[in-house]
Amino acid sequence: MFKRNLEIGGLKISPPLFLAPMAGLTHSALRQLILDFGPVGLLSTEMLSASSLPHENSEHSPYLIRTQREKPISYQLLVFKVDQVERAVEKLLSLGADCIDINLGCGAPKVVKKGGGVALSHDPERLKDIVKAIKALCNLPVTVKIRLGPTPDVASFKDRCLFLQDLGIDALYVHARFDKEPFARPPKWEMAAEAKRVLSIPVIVNGGIFNSEDAKKCLDVTGADGLMIGRGAAIRPWIFRDLASKVYQFEVSNFELPDLSVVWMNFFHYLESLFPPERRIGRLKEFTHYFSQNYAFGNRLAMAVQRSKTMEEAKLRAIEFFMKNKNEHQVNKYE
Repeated sequence: MFKRNLEIGGLKISPPLFLAPMAGLTHSALRQLILDFGPVGLLSTEMLSASSLPHENSEHSPYLIRTQREKPISYQLLVFKVDQVERAVEKLLSLGADCIDINLGCGAPKVVKKGGGVALSHDPERLKDIVKAIKALCNLPVTVKIRLGPTPDVASFKDRCLFLQDLGIDALYVHARFDKEPFARPPKWEMAAEAKRVLSIPVIVNGGIFNSEDAKKCLDVTGADGLMIGRGAAIRPWIFRDLASKVYQFEVSNFELPDLSVVWMNFFHYLESLFPPERRIGRLKEFTHYFSQNYAFGNRLAMAVQRSKTMEEAKLRAIEFFMKNKNEHQVNKYE
């Protein structure tokens, strides 16, 4: 049986299942939808710019809106310069963050051009100053999320992992793909396993986990201390419940396959109750793009919502789709 509990810098994580930070997805509506099924070891925000974070209003910002039930939660920082750190950390402390994660894995051109994400991961002196500054300002666990690097250079990857450990981080998240590799490519779990072999801090692996069989294979290959779930959580918000039960042997109260239309409508209502009107429809479209993959012809649902100009229009079109497909089961690869 795989280890059921984990501790990161004094923060107890049980089960060792982590929500990955995803732009446009890991906001309060999705986090609450996931918690409706539970359990989750550690939730996450979207990537937050350290430069703009101090100016965000936590009651109105879609990046910071949060309910009391969303704990424990990690806030992921996109940092470019060390002088951005102090005010950003002060803001996170005021928000009640349980953990701070540093983004070293984003490969978006505009981020890399400014020196963030994967660019920061390859700038050791600047990275050292940033980690040192964060740790000096708080006692929260500090984690780092990386990719494997630009090429399949195992020695370089291991050296980078050891460097990060020496900086004093409390855990390492490894997205098992190369810096510029798209999600469509299979994850390189074998290479990610090298991090676990050389490090003494917890190593959590991310990438390509959509069901319990994926999870077990990933743990067998990597020996990871935990798993981080990204797109799989948007496709199947109940995936944490499934993994907790099938992989980590946690008892769950309800293991029935949920009514997909009810799950989508719950997400819709969370958006309406939490977010300002202008912040809803885009997030509904983003979620539906992934959630629609539960259906063999889910592209029809995704396209119907994508064409909608208002929330009400999207709801009516979605209801029409659900009525026509109410007896359809999920696509097998996500079972």
